[in-house]
Amino acid sequence: MARHSSPDSLTGFVNLNKPTDMTSSDAVCIVRGVLSRRIGGRQKTGHLGTLDPLARGVLPIALGKATALFELLAFKRKRYTARFTFGKTTDTLDAGGAFLDEKGRVPDAEEMQEVLARFIGDIEQTPPAYSAKSVGGRRAYSYARSGETVELAPKTVSVYSLSLTQAEGDTFTFDIECGGGTYIRSLARDIADALGTCAYMSALTRTRSGAFRIEDAVTVEQFKASPETYVLPVETALEGIQTVFLTSDEARRILNGVPVETSLNKGERAIVKDPSGALLGIGTASARGTRLTIRL
Repeated sequence: MARHSSPDSLTGFVNLNKPTDMTSSDAVCIVRGVLSRRIGGRQKTGHLGTLDPLARGVLPIALGKATALFELLAFKRKRYTARFTFGKTTDTLDAGGAFLDEKGRVPDAEEMQEVLARFIGDIEQTPPAYSAKSVGGRRAYSYARSGETVELAPKTVSVYSLSLTQAEGDTFTFDIECGGGTYIRSLARDIADALGTCAYMSALTRTRSGAFRIEDAVTVEQFKASPETYVLPVETALEGIQTVFLTSDEARRILNGVPVETSLNKGERAIVKDPSGALLGIGTASARGTRLTIRL
């Protein structure tokens, strides 16, 4: 049976600084549990893009109506500080896996700089074997764990910037800005391949996801101590999206699924509010006959 959210479910976002050794789902459960107890009902929640258990940093968690923004926000630009260790690799391409090769060579910083430009722009990338990619109705990691090999199709991802910031022994630190859906572990593997060696991602911190930055992120402990303090308005995540105020009659009609006229251009999105400024949802303008309409 479906579990519905409480009518008192809060709407907005929590910019959580997820610690290592915690899954994104566990982080969402913590936020949901804390807020559900506060409102005396079930708080609707969801995160905007998985962060691996061994990674830390920005994990935006949507609340209430903001969960409907996944498609709009999950593929916003993201920024990471990543450490890649060269000369070794693991079956998961991160520090949580079993070592497969520990005899590769370690390149120097000059060699590294020479190949990085190949990985900036729209690039083809094959997801890691241990990933949540769906293959034949199963997650890729379930095949990998059972020793089965599956062919994962490469996908086009966007890397906007990739720079080497530190080199220490066999470990190199990078600043990476990329589009949603980019596997940082795959970048470690592919950069190493270009250098004729192997590597794995030994640490990862997400420092930005869309409008959410690590400087403003809240720890789990801080959130538990004062949850309402850290619930951000929906507008926090909607940089550059305009707001449309409806009349009382228009608000009533749109909540009943009846489109209303708007001056938006076709395909444009807007934050939709009633005359009091209360959030109704996010609207998208679309053609209906000869007029433009907006729907939640």
